Amino acid sequence: MANALVNRAATVNQATNFFRASFSFLRNLSTATPTKDPSTESSADGPKKPKRKKKKNLFEVAQFLPNWGLGYHMAKTHWANVSYEITKINLYKDGRHGKAWGLAYRDGLPIAEAPKKISGVHKRCWKYIANLKKPEGSLDQIKKTEESTPNPDVQAA
Repeated sequence: MANALVNRAATVNQATNFFRASFSFLRNLSTATPTKDPSTESSADGPKKPKRKKKKNLFEVAQFLPNWGLGYHMAKTHWANVSYEITKINLYKDGRHGKAWGLAYRDGLPIAEAPKKISGVHKRCWKYIANLKKPEGSLDQIKKTEESTPNPDVQAA
């Protein structure tokens, strides 16, 4: 009986060794580097193109700005002289998706007084506009001067 158990263990050992050898052969075969043809070497040695930099959506740009970009100007890369001043951001849990609202600006002047929902915030073409300065005739400054100047009708009453 002991001889039968020893013989059975030996055959199991031989079977596992056979499978290990065949699997290691297949693994080495699949990871082996292919030989290069002389005809393809000349094209492979040419200048390599650098990898493309992955563009960012609005939230990926805003995450590095203070307070998630509230109050900062952002625009799509293909827009000329148009930007949004971010006023509100609703962020989803992953931090890369959500909704955003802002004031639209054209040539540094606000287009509308009320913020509107920004479309295309998930598209990968957004950039931060660092040096956008408000011109002297901006809506904020006009409102401040109107509030600071006294109204003659109110004083007479």
